[in-house]
Amino acid sequence: MVAAVVASGFSYWVHFGADAPLEGAPQSAARVLALAMPAVWLLLMVAARTYEERFLWIGPEEFRRVARATLVLLAGAAFVSWAFKADLARGFTMTAIPLAGLLTLAARWAHRKALHRSRVAGRHVQTTIIVGHRSGVAHLRAQIDREAHHGYRVIGCVVPGGDVDGDAAFDGLPVLGDMTQVAEVVRHYEVDTVAVLPSPELDGPELRRLGWQLEATKAELLLAPAVTEIVGTRVAIRPVSGLPLLHMDSPEFSGPRRWAKSAFDRTVAGLLVLMTAPALLAIAIAVKVTSPGPVFYRHQRIGMDGEPFEVLKFRSMRPGSDREVDELFATSNEGNDVQFKMKADPRITGVGAVLRRYSLDELPQLFNVLGGSMSLVGPRPHVTREVEAYGVDMRRRLLVKPGITGLWQISGRSDLSWDESVRIDVRYVENWSLSFDFMILAKTFGAVVRGSGAY
Repeated sequence: MVAAVVASGFSYWVHFGADAPLEGAPQSAARVLALAMPAVWLLLMVAARTYEERFLWIGPEEFRRVARATLVLLAGAAFVSWAFKADLARGFTMTAIPLAGLLTLAARWAHRKALHRSRVAGRHVQTTIIVGHRSGVAHLRAQIDREAHHGYRVIGCVVPGGDVDGDAAFDGLPVLGDMTQVAEVVRHYEVDTVAVLPSPELDGPELRRLGWQLEATKAELLLAPAVTEIVGTRVAIRPVSGLPLLHMDSPEFSGPRRWAKSAFDRTVAGLLVLMTAPALLAIAIAVKVTSPGPVFYRHQRIGMDGEPFEVLKFRSMRPGSDREVDELFATSNEGNDVQFKMKADPRITGVGAVLRRYSLDELPQLFNVLGGSMSLVGPRPHVTREVEAYGVDMRRRLLVKPGITGLWQISGRSDLSWDESVRIDVRYVENWSLSFDFMILAKTFGAVVRGSGAY
């Protein structure tokens, strides 16, 4: 309502300021609409179900519903004005409604960020138990801990066999019971959320009965699918032989969407090269005058389909540093089991430390994008030694071009373990889309400014 009041007041002032005549059909209509819009806007948000808790605070659906309601109201006003030849103060209407939508989206985004900060600090959380086998419990618990802003606090688990001696624990979690005691555990511990992993003990009929048992509690039932890295855009429930089955679309690795991604990459990279040309020149001069050696560093990486290519970066280390990697990997590696990283790497120059802190050393990779060997968004480009350590899952990342930024950039960068890197890269490959790329590009700026994992 506040967003609608501000939007109405601003639009009225823009179109009918102090110098406007006091009377007139458009101004009279605008006055009525300005007074009615806050109530209409609130009713519209209710009708669009933008206040339902399942849509709030996480994911794009909350914003999508607000945007859709804004477009519906805008289209409805245009239709009424055309169909009934009504004077709805078109200038006022076409300004007030979009502005109300933008202000509502901004307010919800700010509220979401404030809530996420509170949840990370341990406030406004939902007590959660995980039901399933031990390997699945450990994996899901780790994922929940990584995404603390979602607001789930795991207080225990329910596993086959349960709490035999009354003091059992697994993965640092108390074992609260076995698979037949889920409802009793929920009532005893006043649990808010029950996360159920796939297990033979809880098949279809048992899950249905568990849902019935939880109806008398406040607990929310969440079912983890067997394939957890596939996002909703590729999964749909379809009736097959009278049964509602999950249908999983295949990822797209060719066709019009790929062509659109390639065209977008090269267009944006070309524009960025033009916009950052002064900065590129200044960095090149700084590298050259502060350290002997070439301005650029060329290193072979493995790209799409396993083809090698030379990645281009501003040199941030002293010349010949790549020959010292094997020795440092064995004695000073602070990355993961496959990737070498060192926070206080003695090979890095003074200018290089600044470039790495803000990822400026990677700006020349825009020329790799223009040349077609890289994309703006994609998996991290790995060296040959790392590719040789790939398992079956990790080889999926070779189906797409490596990127200047990606999920790894906004998820921790060098602080990630090898298993986390695998999961993130495979998730991107399986679920890529232009909208997904836009989201990653939007979040990259914040990740670069924070500099977490950049060394």
